[in-house]
Formats: sequence, C-alpha cells, structure tokens
Amino acid sequence: MIRGLFRVLRWLLLVAIVVGGYAGYRIVWGTPFTITQLADRQAIGFLFDTPELLTAIGLIDGTMLDYHSGKLSDYGVAERDRNYLRAESNLAELKAFDRASLGLQDQITYDILMFQYGRLLDGKQYEWSSSGGLYAISPMWGGQVGIINFMTQTHTIKNRLTAENYVKRVAQVAARLDKVTAESQRQFKLGVILPISLLDKSLAIIKDTVAPKPAEHPLVVTLGEKIDTAKASDIDAALKKSLMDETARLVGSEIYPAYARMTAALEAMRPESEKQTDGVDRLPGGKKYYAEALQRNTTTDYTADQIHQLGLDEVARITREMDAILVSQGLTKGTVAERTAQLGEDPRFLFPDNDDGRAQILAEYDRLLKEVSKVVPDYFATIPTTPLEVRRVPPASEKGSAGAYYNGAALDGSRPGVFYANLRDPKETPKWSMKTLAYHEGIPGHHFQIAIGQNLKGLPFIRQQTLFTSYAEGWALYAELLAKEMGMYKDDPLGDLGRLQAEIFRAARLVVDTGLHAKGWTREQAIDYMAGATGMAVTDVTTEIERYMAMPGQACAYKVGQLKIVALREKARQALGNRFDLKTFHKVVLENGAVPLTVLERLIDDWIAREKAAA
Repeated sequence: MIRGLFRVLRWLLLVAIVVGGYAGYRIVWGTPFTITQLADRQAIGFLFDTPELLTAIGLIDGTMLDYHSGKLSDYGVAERDRNYLRAESNLAELKAFDRASLGLQDQITYDILMFQYGRLLDGKQYEWSSSGGLYAISPMWGGQVGIINFMTQTHTIKNRLTAENYVKRVAQVAARLDKVTAESQRQFKLGVILPISLLDKSLAIIKDTVAPKPAEHPLVVTLGEKIDTAKASDIDAALKKSLMDETARLVGSEIYPAYARMTAALEAMRPESEKQTDGVDRLPGGKKYYAEALQRNTTTDYTADQIHQLGLDEVARITREMDAILVSQGLTKGTVAERTAQLGEDPRFLFPDNDDGRAQILAEYDRLLKEVSKVVPDYFATIPTTPLEVRRVPPASEKGSAGAYYNGAALDGSRPGVFYANLRDPKETPKWSMKTLAYHEGIPGHHFQIAIGQNLKGLPFIRQQTLFTSYAEGWALYAELLAKEMGMYKDDPLGDLGRLQAEIFRAARLVVDTGLHAKGWTREQAIDYMAGATGMAVTDVTTEIERYMAMPGQACAYKVGQLKIVALREKARQALGNRFDLKTFHKVVLENGAVPLTVLERLIDDWIAREKAAA
C-alpha cells in the first residue's frame, strides 16, 4: 500500500512538473493564458531593455538584482528600429487573442496595447523620425537636456552601489551627447531642421549648462546632496569625495567638450535654420505627421480645423467669465488680457525677486497643498498615501522649461512625487495664480491621479502607468474645475480669475498649436495671440509657444481631455439622476488606469448600465 502511495505521488509530481513547465513556457515564451500575462511580459521585456525607465520605477535599484543603474539606453536610428521591431513582435503576439471573447477589462487592455503599438509604428513611414522625438535637440525635451535632468532628478542614490553607478552613468553622458548631435545632423540632412528660435534657445541652454566650474555643476552638486540625503552606512566621507571628484573630472574633460561639439554642429546649421518656418507642416510628410500627432495626443479623431474652432469657442466663453470677475473688482478699463496682465504686475501680488522670494513661493505651494488635502476625502473614495514634495525646477534647465511639471514617485518609495515649480522669474507667479497650479500639478491633479494609478491592483503593469496625455492632462485640468466645486476659491475671486486664466491658457493652446502646424502661423503670431488672449507674461508665453513648436499636438490634449471628462460626468448625472455619486464617478475615472478617451467613455457607459440594472 505504501509503495502504491509513493507511486501515485511520483506520478503527481511528474504531472506537476510537466504542467508547471508547460504553464511556465506559455507565460514566458509562448502564448500566455491571459492578456494580462501577455501585457506584463511585454512590459517587463521593455523595462529590462530600458535602464532609465527601470530607475524611474525604482523597484530594484541598489539591490542584488540591480544590473541596470550604471547603464544608459542607446540612442539614435538603431534604438528607433529596435523599438519598431519590438512593437511589431508585440502586436503579433497580441493578435493571437480573440478580442471578442475577452471580458471588458481585458478588452480595454487589448485596445490600449493596440493603440500604443500602432501609434509607435506610425513613425516608420518617416525616415527622419528619431528615438529622441521630433527633434533630437530642442529647448525643453531635447536629448541635451533630458540626460542631465534624468541624472539630477531621477537617478536615486540608496547605497554605495547606486552612488558608484551614478558616476558610471555620468561617464556615459558625453557619448550620449555625441549621439544626440549625430542624430540631429542626420535629421538635418533629411530636411528636419530646427527653426531659428529653437536653435538659439537650445544654444542658450547649452551655454548655461556649461557655465559653472566643473566642481559646481549640478551633476556634481546633486551627487553630494543625494549621498547626504541617503545617509547610507556604506558611503563614508572619503568615498563621497572620491565620487564627486571623479564626476567633476568627467564634467570638465568629457561632458563640456561634448557640448562644445554640439554647439559647433548647431552653429553650422544656422544658415538653413534661419530659412525655416515654424510649423511642422514644412517637414517631409509634415501635414500627415501633424494629423497623426493630434490623434495620438488627444486619443480622438478630431481634425486640426475642429480643434482650432473648439479653441476659439472656449477662449470666447472663458473671456466672458474673466471679464465678469474683473468688473466685480472695479477693473473695467482695457481688454480682459490687459486687465489681467495689470494684476499680474501689481506689487501687492508679487514675491521678491530674490532667494527669499523664491523660498516663499515654494512654501506657499506647500501650504496650499496641505489645505486642499483636508477637503479631498469628501470627493474621493481613494486617497493616495504617496508623499508629495514641492521643489524648484533646476536652475540649469529652467530657462527652457514650462512653468511647472510633475514627476511621479518611485514605486519602492525611495523618491516621492515631486511638483517642480519654475522660479526663473517670480513675476511669472503672482499670488492669485498659485492655487490653480498647485491643484493641477499636485492635489487633486497629477499627483493624485498618478499615485492612485501606481498602486492599482489586479491590472497589468502598463495600465498603472500614465500613458495618455489627454487622460492625464485632461484629469489635471478637470481637477482645477473640481477645486472650485470643492469650495477652494470661495471668497477668493482673484484666485478664481487665476483658475480661468489657466483654463483660457489651455483653450488658447488649441488655437496656437493648430495655427502653427496646420494654418501657417508664425511663432510671433502665436505669441501675440496667446499673450493677447491670456494676459500672461510674454516670457512665459514665448517658452510655451516654442514648446508647441517642438512637440506638435501635445498641448491640445489638455483641454480636449478636460472637456471629455466634464461631458462624461454630465452624461452620467443625467442618466442616473439621484443614483449619481461623484465619488464613484471619480473611482471609475481613476481606478481603471490611464486609458484613451474613447475607452474612458466605454467605462462610464458600463458603470451607468450597471447602476441602472441594480436600480
């Protein structure tokens, strides 16, 4: 009997090994059992091929599994083509699933993957396309800026390994910069040439980057600050000095010469750069490229003409609302933009243009975020616990950066979510404008949405990431309006004016982005229109217009996304009547991960149907 039992156990073990091996084979190499398994396998494959993204996520840096934090990704045509091959392979694997037989959540995952891979492969028709975006070099997101920002803002130091790997990465920066330069030269030969304003701004940023003495460069200073913050027991004072000295040596002997080579290459492009118009429609295949950029960024099929008119209509509506507030404050002379600009220059509402003033700005943002945090439980079922900090945009990159931006937290908690405020000119931050920016970048805007997404359970990894601009920025702009409904502007008409100025800014983006890239507008026309519509400082407007020149279509996603979320909320309110619950609406929007707007509408429709069926 005992022998018989052992025989059965041996057979069961053999079956388990065979079944387990078969299951393992399918999950790792074959066709997985579920689309979630496929999505996660494809995401893991991409992650382990992209060291910077693995660091941004922050799960294994500094551990025994850390093989990546001393490496940088490749850059250029080879990297671009590898991405195309990966997308084609992933798409073929995806099509092995029958979408019609999938449940709702799996269909959503299927549609997201189809959208992502399809939009990436759209670029194959443009020989000039690059792994680094439209232009290899540009003021805000170009390769010459991105690598420094990654090292100073994203690379996390936890222990000796990550500190030493920081220096290993710095040792690769010069080679990366040379690849960026080479890619820009390749694009130049194919007719993708920076407009002169973008070329000159890029040169100005490079000049600022190489201005400090090597030992005072942000790459060196930040390393010391990160080591001090880490308080790692395996990094003593001697090692810290050695690592900082080596980083300073690399900055002076390798990185600065690479920037000099880049500068020379850009100067050689100047004669042709001066002949360029400002819109992407001048490029080979540029009109089609822009139409695809609008579809990719807005996740809709809106045409440039439709978006342009939508912008004009919204600017007119918001102007009327701003005028009513200004009149109520006794401000009646001049256009709405002129009166708003006057308020922006009123000394009563400005911080000192010095270090103390900049510190006051950061402190006020922090206060506003703490204030709104007390109210959000009344409007949300889920409150993220991920910490949020307010920091200054690094001075070396603030000249070409937007007024503010948000960086998500590392998943392992080693880096908080950060709201970066651009303090290049305190006059760009009048006190009455600050609430709206705090709500947009922080709570209940980007930080709320991204932190909730990062902690979702039961969804594939890709759906925990913020992939769609129209969803993410649409939510952040919706958060500004929601804050008004939450009472955050009560008895603060000028604060509400700041909200409307931010909204008209996003509406004007629809007009100027399509104007630049589809209607032949010049940079100067776009600046004049936006400054005239919003009353914003010309310095701020100029940076924004140059951003749209370098990133066509991206700026259109904000307002399109906001209007869709508001429309879906009203649709649900009308359909459900007394059964409509705002907390549940927010739960549906936020707790299914980042999705295209078309998918978001399906999610809301499904929720409405479930609520009606339960009535």
